[in-house]
Amino acid sequence: MMTDTSRTLAAGRPPAPDRHGRLRRFVHGLRGTCTPLGLAALLLALALPAHAERIKDLAQVGGVRGNALVGYGLVVGLDGSGDRTSQAPFTVQSLKNMLGELGVNVPPNVNPQLKNVAAVAIHAELPPFAKPGQTIDITVSSIGNAVSLRGGSLLMAPLKGADGQVYAIAQGNLVVGGFGAQGKDGSRVSVNVPSVGRVPGGATVERALPDVFGASGEITLNLHQNDFTTVARMVAALNNAFGEGAARAVDGVTVAVQAPSDQGARIGLLARIENIELSPGTAPARVVVNSRTGTVVIGSQVRVSPAAIAHGSLTVTINEATQVSQPNAFGGGQTVTAPQSTITASNEGSRMFRFDGGTTLDEIVRAVNEVGAAPGDLIAILEALKQAGALSAELEVI
Repeated sequence: MMTDTSRTLAAGRPPAPDRHGRLRRFVHGLRGTCTPLGLAALLLALALPAHAERIKDLAQVGGVRGNALVGYGLVVGLDGSGDRTSQAPFTVQSLKNMLGELGVNVPPNVNPQLKNVAAVAIHAELPPFAKPGQTIDITVSSIGNAVSLRGGSLLMAPLKGADGQVYAIAQGNLVVGGFGAQGKDGSRVSVNVPSVGRVPGGATVERALPDVFGASGEITLNLHQNDFTTVARMVAALNNAFGEGAARAVDGVTVAVQAPSDQGARIGLLARIENIELSPGTAPARVVVNSRTGTVVIGSQVRVSPAAIAHGSLTVTINEATQVSQPNAFGGGQTVTAPQSTITASNEGSRMFRFDGGTTLDEIVRAVNEVGAAPGDLIAILEALKQAGALSAELEVI
């Protein structure tokens, strides 16, 4: 009697690897060296692939952040789409002040009626470790009644931080993605938002931020989301990489890591830290509801206890019509129009559906789709489940 291996050799093909046999021999060999609990943990680790993320994606270094800058300036060179100076007097005032600084004296009783100038607000973000001479992108927004900033140029304007100090100087030609056109009769067509533009590299950094990177003997890592499990696993991963006691948990967000005093050594340490991988904690069960748009987002950890639900929708329809009452040709009366409204209310028959205990996200979606509930109905159902204590999740309404 030929075995499977002998048949394969007779056919001239190499024998297929016996994967199941290898796994059985591997597990049999571990029985003598592992406890039953350790063997079960090992098999679970082999069966469930780990979802690891880098510390770089989970946390940010304390003190390393951007800073907001804001300024005020003038955009010139517009094709008649600037501020109407009679309705925006600050534009004329700013223009006269700027001309005075350039040596052009405008009489106090003269108010130029211009259409090619617009007063704008400028904002940008100063990235961490930005040095003088580097450029940053800026956003320019009209604060008057300018129709469009297309084709305009921003004149030199200082950008200040929250402390009132000037950190950058902005100037350049605007890039406007929107388009607008207006006729003499007041009709107007607009595509996107033509009153906002960007200037890539339009600001030059003039002052560097104070260096807080080497202010203490520790480097702090702040999680993007509060999670005690992730903090504990991050501390364990750092201690495993750099030795016991190298990292400690401060709270549910912050992890402190011992760091050398040398600046170059700190950079090398951070380069190693941000590439360490760990498995973050599972996100809490949460249902987010946007009552304005009807958007409902259900997390994967949401569970529903056994519950039976019946939900009917009320539909109200209002039809508006106009009746015209016209007298006879020689009656001497007047033609009268009277509105006529027809209101119809219908309550569709509700269907009852049931959630079993431990219902998962897929089952919730399937049950809601089968009953044909609209987003507004789903919001009402979720709120009722939460009030009844059958929804094991945090319901957040935004």
